[in-house]
Amino acid sequence: MTQESGTTGSVVVLAGGVGGAKLAHGLALLGLGDRLCVVVNTADDFELYGLAISPDLDTVLYTLAGIANPVTGWGILGDTAHTLGMLGRYGRPTWFWLGDRDLATHILRTERLRQGARLTEVTAELAAALGVTARILPMCDEPVRTIVETPHGPLPFQEYFVRRRQQDTVLAVRFEGIMQAHPTPEVEQALLHADAVILAPSNPIVSIGPILALSGIRQLLQQLAAPIVAVSPIVAGRALKGPADRMLASLGHEVSPLGIARLYQDFLDGLVIDQADTELAPAVAELGIRPFVTDAIMRDEADRARLARETLAFALDLRGARP
Repeated sequence: MTQESGTTGSVVVLAGGVGGAKLAHGLALLGLGDRLCVVVNTADDFELYGLAISPDLDTVLYTLAGIANPVTGWGILGDTAHTLGMLGRYGRPTWFWLGDRDLATHILRTERLRQGARLTEVTAELAAALGVTARILPMCDEPVRTIVETPHGPLPFQEYFVRRRQQDTVLAVRFEGIMQAHPTPEVEQALLHADAVILAPSNPIVSIGPILALSGIRQLLQQLAAPIVAVSPIVAGRALKGPADRMLASLGHEVSPLGIARLYQDFLDGLVIDQADTELAPAVAELGIRPFVTDAIMRDEADRARLARETLAFALDLRGARP
């Protein structure tokens, strides 16, 4: 256990996608155990073949369980796709990759949801079965679905992201069901009792955005005494993974850590930026957000632990900065 984890209470991470899972894993490597709480985007969720699929939840789950595919960052290491291949022989679409072991997760999730369990409860059961000690919390239990507006019309997120390989220009993004959704009591309590809140280097529009769009979440973050820091997903004008850079540009946001800082300006205390963007640190500081410059790229497990340790130390250094 590191010194940071030995002197830290609970740490809450807002996350989605591979970048969020990597930073959450880095924090888990610090020995936080159940004092680490990962609030995960569920607006990417959808149904396929009658099964409830939660891509971001599963990416975080598999990563923290140590079974994620290290090449893709998602899916299960060494998984096969015989079932998907057979579905293709039956003439069903196979554009969304589902591994054979991965299917077990979706089958059990679907079964439990149909039995009336909350998504929060189901996720906790799956995590416990895989030996994950960190708390993985869906952002809400109600269904929320990201819809991407493009020149070809509206697209469900997985259609845009996977089937069409993010080739469409994003004109707008909306979250169906967001007005009927609420942060769970577990999410609210985790934030209220956090000693530090970290926004992972996830897509700010479609990964962190849905979490922040939930009723009362931004206001709650604005009122927290705990320090709130973000790790920029943009390095030297490019996204480390995925379409965040193109999406930010087409929606009129600056594609830089400064652009990220502006999106979170109403509640953010600190921003971790890569050394390639050192020249932007003064502009970030002018927004009232303290910058921290480091190597923000997680190439391997050692990088994950290092960046997590530095980010957590940075957040704790900001403790008490809010009135």
